[in-house]
Amino acid sequence: MRRPRIGIRLLRLLKMLLPVILVLALAGVGISVWLAHTLSQPPRHPYLVRPENFSHLSARGVKVTDEKWANRDGTEAHGWLLRGAEGAPAIVFLHRYGADRSWLLNLGVKLNETTNFTVLWPDLRGHGETPTVKWTSFGTREAEDVSAALDYLTTLKTAKGMPLVGQRLGIYGVELGGYAGLMASSQQENVQALVLDSAPASPDDLLRIVVRERTGFERGLPYHLARMGARLYLLGHYQNSLACQVASGLTNRRVLLLAGSDQPSLRDSTTALSQCFPSSATVELNDNLPITGFNLPSATGQQSEAYDRRVIEFFDKSLRVK
Repeated sequence: MRRPRIGIRLLRLLKMLLPVILVLALAGVGISVWLAHTLSQPPRHPYLVRPENFSHLSARGVKVTDEKWANRDGTEAHGWLLRGAEGAPAIVFLHRYGADRSWLLNLGVKLNETTNFTVLWPDLRGHGETPTVKWTSFGTREAEDVSAALDYLTTLKTAKGMPLVGQRLGIYGVELGGYAGLMASSQQENVQALVLDSAPASPDDLLRIVVRERTGFERGLPYHLARMGARLYLLGHYQNSLACQVASGLTNRRVLLLAGSDQPSLRDSTTALSQCFPSSATVELNDNLPITGFNLPSATGQQSEAYDRRVIEFFDKSLRVK
């Protein structure tokens, strides 16, 4: 007779604990969704520099125009455009999480001056001073937005109605921008050259970095809650495609991978990515830089000049028709 009594007691205990378990589970889901909501709203700041500030530095800078175009999901994208020579290649510059287009303005203007390539600086969704889309998906929807930006470049015309941009395109991307650019290039064969700086291995990898930046915890409960919350809060807008799998399908591309000690985990993921491209791709790896695009605005003049020269020479060599 003891076993039935023990069973009855256990059942009663379970009934008593069930409301507590449900409350804890709902609290966990609520915290995870709140955390994902918070992290998907990147910090916003005034632009570091605007094109009009280049008037005393570069005649090209003042020619930058403010542009709008439609993303694949119908939302509105914003960016700066600096036109190059008719029929010349074009480069899209993509910033990291928590930054904006102004972080890469100087590098893009220098590239235009040196090569006469067209340059486009989009604000990735959730970023910029006044974004029309208030959230980031940590790379998933951003990849589609980059594809829309590439499509927009092909619609540009000269004053005589001729196509402004030629058939060869390039992408420069840092962290979030690097992942989104890599993903977009898998759907755009005219992207012939890629510079990927501090590239994460996946959106989960990027989310881990963002959790560390925003909470101080790199792993453990906050990260796991944020990862679960991202899937719930962003629904189908958050997918965890691996950068290595995407890279393995990029044939006949020229790729420059950059990383440094300022972001050790991203240096590891970038170095690992170098092994993922097929043999038909030409891949260069520089993983010991003193400064990367992740912290480019804080670089010294000498560091910035060396970094910019490396990027500009790569695109010039990779995209210019001989």
